[in-house]
Amino acid sequence: MQRLQGIAVSPGVAIGEAVIFGNEGFRISRRFLPREAVGAELQRLDQAIAAAAKEIDLNRQRVAEQLGDDYAAIFSAHLQMLQDRKLREELDQMIRDRHYSPEYSVSRALRRYAKVFLSLEGDTMAERANDVFDIEKRLLRHLLGQRREGLGELTGEVLILANNLTPSETANLNPEFVKGFVTETGGPGSHTAIVAEALDIPAVVGTGPFLTEVSGGETLIIDGDNGLVILQPDEETLARYRHEVDEHKQHNAKLESLRDLPSDTLDGQHITMLGNIEFPGEVRQCQERGAEGIGLYRTEFLYLTRDVQPNEADHLAAYREVIEALNGQPVVMRTLDLGADKIPNFPLPDDERNPFLGLRSIRLALKHVDMFRIQLRAMLRASTAGPMKIMFPLVTNLLELRRAKMVLSDAMEDLEEEGIPFSRDIDIGMMVEVPSAVVMMDHFVEEVDFFSIGTNDLIQYALAVDRSNKDVASLYTGSDPSILRLVKMAIDTAAQHNKPISMCGQMCGNPIYTMVLLGLGLRTFSVVPAAIPEVKRVCRSVTIPQCEEFAARVMSLESARDVKTALREELIKILPDQPV
Repeated sequence: MQRLQGIAVSPGVAIGEAVIFGNEGFRISRRFLPREAVGAELQRLDQAIAAAAKEIDLNRQRVAEQLGDDYAAIFSAHLQMLQDRKLREELDQMIRDRHYSPEYSVSRALRRYAKVFLSLEGDTMAERANDVFDIEKRLLRHLLGQRREGLGELTGEVLILANNLTPSETANLNPEFVKGFVTETGGPGSHTAIVAEALDIPAVVGTGPFLTEVSGGETLIIDGDNGLVILQPDEETLARYRHEVDEHKQHNAKLESLRDLPSDTLDGQHITMLGNIEFPGEVRQCQERGAEGIGLYRTEFLYLTRDVQPNEADHLAAYREVIEALNGQPVVMRTLDLGADKIPNFPLPDDERNPFLGLRSIRLALKHVDMFRIQLRAMLRASTAGPMKIMFPLVTNLLELRRAKMVLSDAMEDLEEEGIPFSRDIDIGMMVEVPSAVVMMDHFVEEVDFFSIGTNDLIQYALAVDRSNKDVASLYTGSDPSILRLVKMAIDTAAQHNKPISMCGQMCGNPIYTMVLLGLGLRTFSVVPAAIPEVKRVCRSVTIPQCEEFAARVMSLESARDVKTALREELIKILPDQPV
């Protein structure tokens, strides 16, 4: 049994079969063979080894002719490894005696060899490990052929293991089959983490290298609450986590009773509970958990899940689907919040050394106005289907906001001239997710109808922490006193000018922050569907004066560690059975 500590980015516990997803996109499962199939599978292994050997020998000859025998020696070594008698005996024994599939046998045996090389010191040993991985991939290509299975084509319940998953790969995961995932790299607040939480899939990222430690098909545990991954768990650990899974189910069943109850505090203050969605289908999940509308509709999925840029009809269809599904409840649609590298067939900036500080979000939209106008036209056209608002992300100064509003006005004029109906009575808002936006809010209040605090980016920019860098991920926290002060400044400024303000970042979806946010004056929460019952339960268990007194205590603390300890202790005091 081996434990890996990573970063928890999506809560829950998942137990299941590991699928290693590498650059090749292989899925290796621990498939057991019927006795009568063993002979045919051994023959299939023979054919794969012969084909791989022929391929390696051709490479060796080609390199020898072009570069000489010294350079071709690497392929001679590959050939020697592939045809090693001991390896072949081990593979035969796995297939014949244990009834493992050839794919699983190859992956298990070669990864064990690679692990031995990696445990030895020296660059030469690391190179030998890479040679073993090369042979593994080559053999698997011949064994699997056209039977390779992509992430979007899974047909059984699995846990995905990968070096990294792009937001688009994560967006294509089917929660019906993918019950959790682990990545070697990544950090909290990344788009991949956000999508995982939206899909309600337990996820741990930033574990560091581990893929050589596990073979596809093995059982593992993903503890998305504590950022823990357990490889080859023993029976005692499996039993304990299975019990925890059962407790999670029972806890969630209790929360279902809150669905039709308001998010009112004990002293009668109504708290508006909205949902965050990434995909139109999530509207139903929000409604099933009692959301009063959608406070953040991330429209990025239109770009992340396809190979070409969406046209106006694509945008319109998605937006109408959401509005119509809400049956009169409001929706806040956020315009594109991506970098150029995430948009299909899009020119990359010439010198984008730091994407987080570069051409992204509203900056990208204002640089490529034609693309921006297409999205705004679709949003305006969709406004005839029901109540909606438009929100601009990552606004850092007044000029950006005014330019964005000007493009929106131009889109309105175009539709008017074309005789296409839309609603002119649409509230326009902005995200508060950079320190400059907080500082300048007394000026922004004159320009917008509402605000929404996006803590994912606000934490990143205020604390100068790259939220996708595991080496500094521990510094990325909403518990830092500076973050609480920025949040308070934003809420206070909005209240002074009578402008609605909500919070839609991951921070407000974590119940340990609910009391302090209520105490700071927040009255509208927008969270992922799975978090709605938890946050609602806290709201219904406290009074506003109680939260204000607690917030005042927390605001006097000097470190993130002290703040987090206080938040946890207070939540346990209010709700002893609440997982924290």
